[in-house]
Amino acid sequence: MTVQNIFDFLNSKYPIETACGFDNVGTLVGDRNKTVTKAVVALDCTMPVINEAVKNGCELIITHHPIIFNGIKSVLEDTLVYEIIKNGLTVISMHTNLDQGVGGVNDALCEVIGLNNVETVEAPDKYLLKKGEISPLSADDFAKQLKNVLNYPVKYVGDGIIKNVLVCGGSGAQYHAIVKQNGCDALVTADVKHNHFLEAAQNGVALYECGHFNTEVVVIKPLYELLSNEFNNIEFIANYDSQIKTA
Repeated sequence: MTVQNIFDFLNSKYPIETACGFDNVGTLVGDRNKTVTKAVVALDCTMPVINEAVKNGCELIITHHPIIFNGIKSVLEDTLVYEIIKNGLTVISMHTNLDQGVGGVNDALCEVIGLNNVETVEAPDKYLLKKGEISPLSADDFAKQLKNVLNYPVKYVGDGIIKNVLVCGGSGAQYHAIVKQNGCDALVTADVKHNHFLEAAQNGVALYECGHFNTEVVVIKPLYELLSNEFNNIEFIANYDSQIKTA
């Protein structure tokens, strides 16, 4: 199997044309014709991930966040792209197309949270979120549940009872404005600014900040399983590590 074979499969599940216009997805660095026997599946292509790939004799790294997001003007010895090329690696990145696709980030987050009757919600900007139901909990108890399942010190505003929940893995705080119109009580997301918390509280919406990494790393296990089942002659290595620490 080649890099192109793996990309074609991923593209059939999460078409790159469904990514947001600002995004950069697909095979971003390396050789599309390279034969693959081992691959790392990770949220980000960091030096520890590159080192893991090299240590295990991998030819491919598959990430959620793009290794190249904005334009680059040089590829020098202290850059990730240089290290990827130097070590003969190739990188496929599936970002907002993986967020929105069936079995992608938002679906995986719903499953981890324990939502039932999950449905797709199209935001005004056409981005696809998810919503679902939980057994009714107080806003405080739901925060404790999120902290437990996502292993993150949750920040939140809101009170009352939470039953219907809108979900956006990663940066989705702006969607607090559409929580009520979609029949929901709360939004679970990440990267919430102070003004978002205040606006949500003013509008009677519970808003939960659960960490960018923590709300997206949940997709690594199902993605690893999807790839392992499709390509049983390739060894996939799931990476759940983050370089971000909390004191």
